[in-house]
Amino acid sequence: MILIKGGRVIDPKTGLDEMRDIVLEGDKIKYIGRFQVTEEYEKVIDGEGLIIAPGLIDVHVHFRDPGFTYKEDIESGAKAAAKGGFTTVVAMANTNPVIDNVETLKYVVEKGDKALINVKTVASVTKGLKGEELTDMGELLEKGAVGFSDDGIPLMDSEFLHRAMLAVKKHNVPISLHEEDISLIGVQGINNGIVSNKLGFKGAPNVSESSMVSRDVMIALDTRAKVHIQHVSAEESVEVIRLAKKMGAKVTAEVTPQHFSLTEYAVVEKGTLAKLNPPLRTLKDKYALIRGLKDGTIDIIATDHAPHSDDEKNRNIKEAPSGMMGLETSLALGITNLVRKGHLTMSELLGKMTVAPAELYDFDLGYLAEGAVADLVIFDDNEQWKVTDFESKSKNSPFIGNTLYGKVKYTIHNGNIVYEDNGGRKI
Repeated sequence: MILIKGGRVIDPKTGLDEMRDIVLEGDKIKYIGRFQVTEEYEKVIDGEGLIIAPGLIDVHVHFRDPGFTYKEDIESGAKAAAKGGFTTVVAMANTNPVIDNVETLKYVVEKGDKALINVKTVASVTKGLKGEELTDMGELLEKGAVGFSDDGIPLMDSEFLHRAMLAVKKHNVPISLHEEDISLIGVQGINNGIVSNKLGFKGAPNVSESSMVSRDVMIALDTRAKVHIQHVSAEESVEVIRLAKKMGAKVTAEVTPQHFSLTEYAVVEKGTLAKLNPPLRTLKDKYALIRGLKDGTIDIIATDHAPHSDDEKNRNIKEAPSGMMGLETSLALGITNLVRKGHLTMSELLGKMTVAPAELYDFDLGYLAEGAVADLVIFDDNEQWKVTDFESKSKNSPFIGNTLYGKVKYTIHNGNIVYEDNGGRKI
């Protein structure tokens, strides 16, 4: 058994926020309460001054496996996730080959089953990500997919999307949507505004996202399907999602730490490391996202962890791929830019990284209770650290060199310590 002694236990699902001890036996939480240190424990972790919370869940990662494993693979992605405090992630389907068939799905599921943490995956909505023919959703779900997404490519045909939503509704799983109308965009990955003007090209305007969100939440309202809006970036999108929820649509939404932490000016300083789809936008947009988090319009914080090689990111701004890695900095960015600035309480932040992601996919995870799975993160919310070394194969982060608050000390999955910072702290 493992005893975690004397930490601040926060469980957003029940509202628990008290000094408690936790006993782990096998892959379960055996007790939550107050316990003496005895010889019956194989390991005792000193939790004094630390927060003990459910293991974090990320519903949007790219592990590049199969096909692009020079950027990341399931093993390295899982190590990066564990270092960031995550015990469950959901990988996207835009691999090579695409996860649109049972053979590729089986490969990912079997590798995921051997990883340090839970690595789940969606399958693609359409065959080959072409937006023309639906995948065999029933078969893919039976073989281990947890939902569907063509992330990276928007579904432009409204009638086809309507059929796709009806298909996922039949199976009671979410469809996750990448919202960008490419016809309205000049160069993807850069906001259309002051910075793109200085660079001499048209970027991606807010309307390229908000117009798609508007269409899709209304189709969601009509079909009553579970629709998840990925990586929201624009103020107008937040307003539309807020309205759709009031009207009764089964819509959820996510925001990335980079979008609530940075603005388009990061491109001036960090170059292609700050090139993202959708792009970093204005200060006004950033604060609209934070308001959306505060009032519940935005349910989930997800990283959109998108590793790329140095060679790819060292291309010119127009040719470099969009995306950044994010698993190892996500919790710290939330603590630094949301909790410490008074936008969210610690419990609210954790709820958007545990309870809400679990609810999206009906995972029996994301909470602390006796008898629950022993997935936990233990962290020091006051410890400062500089973003330098990574477990990921890539290092395409605009936060390199930044000092953040909130250091993960232990990540525990199924009762096993899968990450321990600098040897950990023991009694």
